[in-house]
Amino acid sequence: MGSMRVRTTLAGTAAAFAGVSPAQAASGAGTAVAQVRDKIACPRGFVCIYPDIEFVGQPYVKRAVDGSVRHLPDYIRGAGSSVINNSGRTARVYQKDNYFGRHVCVGSDGGSIHDLRSYQLNDVTHSLKINDTPCGA
Repeated sequence: MGSMRVRTTLAGTAAAFAGVSPAQAASGAGTAVAQVRDKIACPRGFVCIYPDIEFVGQPYVKRAVDGSVRHLPDYIRGAGSSVINNSGRTARVYQKDNYFGRHVCVGSDGGSIHDLRSYQLNDVTHSLKINDTPCGA
């Protein structure tokens, strides 16, 4: 009985930090707690590619001034689902290595795409071009 009380208290405390009630946490809204915990902010000056939609999961983080990436690292290659561009440059995410195939441009200074499925690019991210060419040009 003491163990159950401790679990309920811990769930309630975690739920309070996540902005859900202890009753919601106990009823399965614990998923909301996990989602809040899994969201990782993209730092200023960086482009971040997340493995899940809505900017969830451990992102690939690339400093924009370091330039483009012809072949993304294996852990995000073919796995990107959302993108945030917190740099002063534009970022293009490509379907294939070496900047080939279908791509989408993410504008500078906070541009983002919360779901790459709408661009038919979900889980097919292979390269990232970062430059000063405006989107649409």
